Order: sequence, then structure tokens, then C-alpha cells
Amino acid sequence: MTLWRTTCAALGALALTACATTGGGNDNSSASTAIDEDPYPSTYRAYTGAPTALVGATVFDGAGGRIDGGTVLFADGKVVGVGGADLAIPAGYTRIDGTGKFVTPGIIDIHSHLGAYPSPGIAALSDGNEATNPTTPDVWVEHSVWPQDPGFSRALANGGVTSLMILPGSANLVGGRSVTLKNVPSRTMQGMKFPDAPYGMKMACGENPKRVYGSKGRQPSTRMGNIAVDRQTWIDARKWMDDGRKTRDLAKETLAGVLDGKILVQNHCYRADEMAVVLDMAKEAGYKVTAFHHAVESYKVADLLRENGVCSAVWADWFGFKMESYDGIPENAALIHNAGACAIIHSDDENGIQRLNQEAAKAQTAGRRAGITIPDETVIRWLTLNPATAMGIAEKTGSLASGKMADVVLWNGNPLSVYSRPEKVWIDGALMFDAFDPKRRPVSDFELGQPGEGDVK
Repeated sequence: MTLWRTTCAALGALALTACATTGGGNDNSSASTAIDEDPYPSTYRAYTGAPTALVGATVFDGAGGRIDGGTVLFADGKVVGVGGADLAIPAGYTRIDGTGKFVTPGIIDIHSHLGAYPSPGIAALSDGNEATNPTTPDVWVEHSVWPQDPGFSRALANGGVTSLMILPGSANLVGGRSVTLKNVPSRTMQGMKFPDAPYGMKMACGENPKRVYGSKGRQPSTRMGNIAVDRQTWIDARKWMDDGRKTRDLAKETLAGVLDGKILVQNHCYRADEMAVVLDMAKEAGYKVTAFHHAVESYKVADLLRENGVCSAVWADWFGFKMESYDGIPENAALIHNAGACAIIHSDDENGIQRLNQEAAKAQTAGRRAGITIPDETVIRWLTLNPATAMGIAEKTGSLASGKMADVVLWNGNPLSVYSRPEKVWIDGALMFDAFDPKRRPVSDFELGQPGEGDVK
């Protein structure tokens, strides 16, 4: 059974429902063109939680607010209230003393490949790039996600990560659909799938597509080839739509979802000049870029990104590992934020996802050295509400507000300190990790009986 070993009796049984089937009611003449927009529906059910009151901690609410000696209440999977020491605690709530500790929303990683590039990183498990065509909008990364990836449990225990977007790789100009997951134990991908989260579509510009396909002697082999293939792809998709969408076409259906505004574009792009070109291409084709990922030169066009409402999902200090990353600077996130644009710290790495709080702190410190002072409670937004917004799930998670999912982390110190770790992590109000309870230290089935089983650093 491919569950993390987290003692189901303690957490409550995970209700898994049978996958919905398509069809029913369609005659043969329409079956070929009928589109089920949710053929692999979420079967996620929250684990059982208990009404909980976190009292006395410093609360960073994820939206830029800070409450010293605050109180956070949650029950039935939802945040019930957030306030000061005078916030009334209803009867029946379990009180947890957070004095000297910090509370934040669950950490959200907008750029992960867990499950599609799982551990161990061997060819047999390398399922993130369908590198057989420059555009593969027909593929859905959820069909590569392996729920037993030990990276999921480590991201939870070490990084406080409660939700994450899994993306295809960047070999292709259009890599396919992304999927958003709740970071919980499940036998299936669908048991982790974030309910009603919109799909994303991964795009890539720059070196990767031109290298991969240029080496095969085919277009694109240049940046101008990248844009030419992209433009023709959008033209063909629009023609299919204008012709009445008469035939099933998995690739065109995803592209149409973008043009219809239902699927959010997550665009791997490093250089400022290419981001500007892509924004113009998006206007020509009639879609919106939701976020540029990696985006090491966003600081050069932060005003342009602000004006177009585009987020930048960046590393704290990665640079120089290829030519298009050469002008990456550690002040990037601070400069983006200072310009009034949307900054996000992402991982793109199975190890980095376990320390996104430290990455955010590094970016904050680099900004301070450059004369840009950003409060701790604002920086936390780079890991919570901002990624939730760019993933289309901000109405449900990303901040501690009444009615939102009770995705909550209790840290043993300031989360922007290198010495701080998650002490407890709740997802939808269920305690999924407790540093002091061995029964709530998740272990992937894949690891059972192996050296390093469930190792928590």
C-alpha cells in the first residue's frame, strides 16, 4: 500500500473514492467530440483533525500581517479565527502553547518536479520531459506522478510544505499540463490532487528547447525558431477553435483551455528580453502569462511585469550555471518586490523544497544589503499567498484567514532563521507532522526497510 507510514489510526482513515468514469448519455455521433474536462478527478479527502487553538506565538498571516502573542483557531479543516491574546477560544479546543514560537500558513512551492522526477533520481523514474516534440501540450504531468516519492514527506517534515505544483520539465516549448497537489499520504495521485485547482500549462523559452531540438537537427535551434514554433502552435490552436472544435485533440484542448482563460501559463524564462518578447506574443495570441519561472533577470523588467500582472518565481541566488542565468543576482526578489511586482521563491529542486524558508531569508538579506528593507511578515508572503495566487488557489489557501483551509505550520523559531524548523504541520486542520511524535513522522512505503528510512534532517 503506497501510503506514507503515518499511523492511519492516529490521523484518521483517508477516504478514497473510485475514479469517475466518462460517458453515459452520449450517443455514438457525439462521443468522439464530447470533452470531459475532469477525467481524472481529485479524490482528496482531508485527514481527521481536532479543533485547535495556537496561542502566544508570533503570527505571520501570509498576507503581510503580523500579530505578536497571537491566537490562531481552526476546526473542521478551516481557519476559524486569527487575532490577539484576547481572541476568545471556544470550548472543546485543544490549546497549544506557542510562546516564543512562530505560526505561518503552510509553505507552497509553485515549481516542483517531485513525483515526476522522484528519488532515487534514475532513468527508470525520469518522467518529467516528453522530449519527442518541441510542443507537447497533450501530456499531463499528473500521469507521471509517483505518490511514493520520499521527497513529499521530506518537504513536509523539513520544509513545512503543504501544497505544491508539479510541472513537466523544460525541454519543450510547451511541456504540457501541471497539477497542484496537497502534500498528504495517498495511494494515488488523485488522492493528493488539490480539489478544484486550475490546471497550469508549462512553457519554456531560451536555451533548453533550442538545445534539445537543435541537437536533433530540427526546429527550433535558435531563439527565433522558438518563437516561430510557438506562434504557429497558437495559430493552429485558434483555427481549431474557430472551426468549432469538431474533433478530439488533446493538444488543442489544452491550448484552447489557455486561450479560454481556464488554464494558467507557467513560463520557464530567464532573460529579460525574452520575457518582453513572450508578453508581446501572449498579446498577439490572446492569452496571459501568469508567472515567469526562474526569471533571473526579472529585476531588469520588474515594472513591465508589474504592469502586466505577471509574477516572478525565482531562486534566492542561483546563477551562472548556463549562459542565460549569467546575470542572475541575489537582490532579484527584493528588487521585484520593491518595484511593486509579485515575487515568489520557488525550489525546482528536491532538496531546495525542504528549505524554502531559508531561501527566502537569503533573498531578504541580499535586499537589505542593497538598501531595501522588507519586513519578515512580508517576506513570508513570497512562500504562501503569492504562489497561491499564481496557482489560482488563493481563495482557499496561502494565508491565515477565516474560512480558508487550515494549512498551518508551527515553527520552533522565526522561520527566516537558519536555526528554525517546523515543529508541527497541519493540512486541512489534521496534524500531519509532529517533531515530538514518532507516529507523525511520515515515511514513504518505498523507503521501508532501507538505510535512511524516513530520515529527517
